[in-house]
Formats: sequence, structure tokens, C-alpha cells
Amino acid sequence: MGKVAIRTAVVCAAAAVAVTVLVVRHRKRSAGRWARAAAVLEELEEQCATPTLKLREVADAMVKEMNAGLESEDGCKVKMIISFVDKLPTGAEKGLFYALDLGGTNFRVLRVQLGGKEGRVVKQEYEEVSIPQELMVGGSDELFDFIASALAKFVGSEGEIHGPAGKSRELGFTFSFPVKQTSIASGTLIKWTKGFDIAATIGEDVVAELTKSLKRQGLDMRVTALVNDTVGTLAGGIYDDSDVVVAVILGTGTNAAYIERIDAIKKWQGPIPNSGSMVINMEWGNFNSSNLPMTCYDQALDVESLNPGEQIFEKLISGMYLGEVVRRVLLRLAVEASLFGDSVPPQLEVPFALRTPIMSEMHHDTSADLKVVGAKLKEFLGISKTSLRTRKLIVQICDIVAKRGARLAAAGIFGILKKLGRHDAKRRTVIAMDGGLYEHYTSFRESLLSTLNEMLGDEAAASVQVILANDGSGIGAALLAASHS
Repeated sequence: MGKVAIRTAVVCAAAAVAVTVLVVRHRKRSAGRWARAAAVLEELEEQCATPTLKLREVADAMVKEMNAGLESEDGCKVKMIISFVDKLPTGAEKGLFYALDLGGTNFRVLRVQLGGKEGRVVKQEYEEVSIPQELMVGGSDELFDFIASALAKFVGSEGEIHGPAGKSRELGFTFSFPVKQTSIASGTLIKWTKGFDIAATIGEDVVAELTKSLKRQGLDMRVTALVNDTVGTLAGGIYDDSDVVVAVILGTGTNAAYIERIDAIKKWQGPIPNSGSMVINMEWGNFNSSNLPMTCYDQALDVESLNPGEQIFEKLISGMYLGEVVRRVLLRLAVEASLFGDSVPPQLEVPFALRTPIMSEMHHDTSADLKVVGAKLKEFLGISKTSLRTRKLIVQICDIVAKRGARLAAAGIFGILKKLGRHDAKRRTVIAMDGGLYEHYTSFRESLLSTLNEMLGDEAAASVQVILANDGSGIGAALLAASHS
């Protein structure tokens, strides 16, 4: 029995040593993984850094591009498109007007009853329609026929509220893509953005395209104002607050518009308007500068996009791309640091599988064990088991990417204020903001506002107010249809 006991003891000891070796190896492997993950995170933080000095350089580059775009559109990244809107709403507008807001994967149709200075907006109704993916990359007639059909159906529900008999219904058309405006109610498409890619529409008058589709629907409706979403937001904002001078959209895409002195618009060749000013549609999403903090993830995203080399600012700050940048960081961590196990989760390899609203929910998770992060990883990326340490890392990544975008957006706004001479003034200045990213992504919004105040300084910041112009692009188009009726 003694020999058996000794033999058993030896076997147990050997087993214990083997287990210890395995544990040590596991710990070393785990430590190695986390060291690699930490290195990736540190690199991301460095590449996304936006110190105040860099932001001021970005703002100065924005001003330079704005001035160049006001001289000529040739060779300029920021096109500074003349909107032909020189008459903004005053509050005296009356009547029934329609608006069509096409700005992304959804479009909205609106009906607005205006009652003048006493009644203001008496009543408004709207419907939202999703655009099938195949129509975003199909034919021009197919897209506009689909829109006109929805508009005709909406007009059919007009009921007792209707315009004067025998008069065409008037429509403000918010078209949130780069357009070369040729009049208040006409403009040719420069290029598609936000996932649209319909070659047949480029170079065509989008009002004419819509009008043909309206006629095919038998709908007696006339487009009286073609506006960009930011121009519409500016109109809606100034209807409520006469000190609004800038409008910014931060949603699926991004853009800015502002009121410029006509003498500063060197490329303007028409008569001087009575107002002495004109709304400029910046198309700032195409802004680019060597001062922008680009990462390897941004560069790869750009190369693989439908429009490589274009819309760089938009790809850094808008809702279309923030979640995708986070996904690319997580994919690298899965490959290089085995963050989610020995194999890469297949769904993590799918482009745009992680949308910005999901990123926002994870970023705002305040539960002790970050259970929302865990649930979203499982639901959208097929990652079922993660440690708390992993979930905390993911929140950090969301924070880095969101804050970079928010701070860059603030720098762009500061650039506009600087161009207008309102960055250090005591005049009340109001900025109208619209878009789901700004409205719903709390951390993004708070970072943008604090950064803008940081750049302005306490004294100037006291005179600058940012307001949420919810649905500004829709109501604004109807108001511009009314003011140009």
C-alpha cells in the first residue's frame, strides 16, 4: 500500500504541476491579449486627440475654405453654394403649404397651416416613409415616382383643410444633397451622399425630376422653393428667433448654412437683394484639412466607401459613420488581441453592423455591470459572452470616437462664427441645430457644447446660444414655400 500511496501522490503532484502550468500559461496569454488591447486603445486615443490648439487650426482652415468657396467653387472642397434665399420668414406668412424633406434613408411629407403673426403655425401634420435600399442605388424615375406616390397619398388625406380652389398646391422641397442652385426653385444635383448612388440624376434638375413624377401621379402641385436641409433649418429657426444666423445639421449626414453679406459673396453675379444678404449652403461635409485627426480606421473606411476622398469631415463627425469606426476598432481588437475569444465573431466583420444609435446606447450605459453593452453586443454583433473589463473597454472606445466627432463639429461651428466676426462679440448669436445625432446622443451633444464654450471663452460664450430646431428642415421648407409663394 505504501508504494501505491507514493505512486498516487506522485501522480497528484504531477497533475497539480500541470494544472499550475496551464493556469500560468492562461494568465500569460490573457495578459498578452490585454497588453495588445491596451496598445490599440492608446494608439486610438493618440490619433483621435483634439487639443484646443488643433481645434483652432481646424477652425482657421474652415474659414480659409469658406473664403475660397465664396470666391469660386472651382477647386474648393467647401462649395459655399448660393441658395438664392435672400428673403427669410417673418412670421406674417398665411395659408396652407406642403413640404417634402428628403435627407437620408427616410423622407417626410408635411402639411402646414400658417396663420400669420397672430396664429403662427395653426396646424401641422406629417408622415415619414422609409426608402427601400434598392431605390437608393436604382434609377432616378423609380426613386422620384416612389416619393411622388407617397406625397399623393398624403395629399389625399387633406380633409377640410385645403388651399384656395383652382390654385396649385405649393411645395417647399428640402433636398439634403449637394445641388448647384440655379434659382429659388431649381437646381442640378452635384453628387449623391449618405449611401445614395443614382448616376442618372447627377447633373439633372431635381425639381424637374420631381415635377415629372408628380405629373405622372396626376398631382397638381408646384415646387416654389428648393432648399437644403440646413437652409430649411435656418428658416425654421429664424421664424422662432430672429437672432438665428447659423444652422447646423448633425444626423445621418452633416451640413451647415448661415446668413452672409452679399458683398462678401464674390462669385454672386445677380442683382443686390433688398436684404443685402444671402443664405449660403456650405456643404461642409466635404471639408478636409491636414489638421483633421485621421486614424487608420478612418482611412480604410474612406477607401472602401462609395465616395473615396470625399466627405471627409462628414465621415469623422456624422451619425452615418461613428458606429462604423467603433466596429472597425473592435474588429482589430478581435483579430489582434482575441478580445472576444479565439475566433472572430462573423457579424463583427459585416460593414455598418454597428450603427451609431447602438453605439450611443452602449456609451450611455450606467448600470454597474454594463448589461446594456452586453445585450447590444449579443443582439447586433453575435457576441454572447464578455467580461466586465471588455465591456468597459468598449465604452471607452465609444467615448473616444464620439468626443472626437463632437469636438471637431464644435471647431467647425467656431470657424463659421469667426468668419462672421461673432466669435468674440457681445451681440446675441443663435445657432439652430437639428438632427438625431445631436438630439439623441447626449454625450456627443454635451461634448460639442462644452467644446464650443471652451473655444469661445466665457465672455463670448455668454452671447452665443444653441437651440434645438426640431424638425426645422421640414417646417422651414414650408415656410420658405410661403415666403416665395
